[in-house]
Amino acid sequence: MDILLWIVFGLVVGLVAKLIMPGRDPGGIIITIVLGIVGAMLGGWLGRVLGLYRQGEAAGFIMAVVGAIVVLAIYRLVMPGRSRL
Repeated sequence: MDILLWIVFGLVVGLVAKLIMPGRDPGGIIITIVLGIVGAMLGGWLGRVLGLYRQGEAAGFIMAVVGAIVVLAIYRLVMPGRSRL
């Protein structure tokens, strides 16, 4: 059940990250959302491991958005396509 909640949470975070970083991505909206899910999971996990916050705190959402933005930015730099930062 936790993984399902992370996926839904990551979907929302991916959409927020897309709003913060507008533009056309090489993979389209589906890949952007998947990258948002990955970034949210990575950012959320890293924030908890580093002890920046506990589960359920608002800082988790912020860290997840930061993770999604970082993953999306790396994807845009690595993948040849229509846009660059």
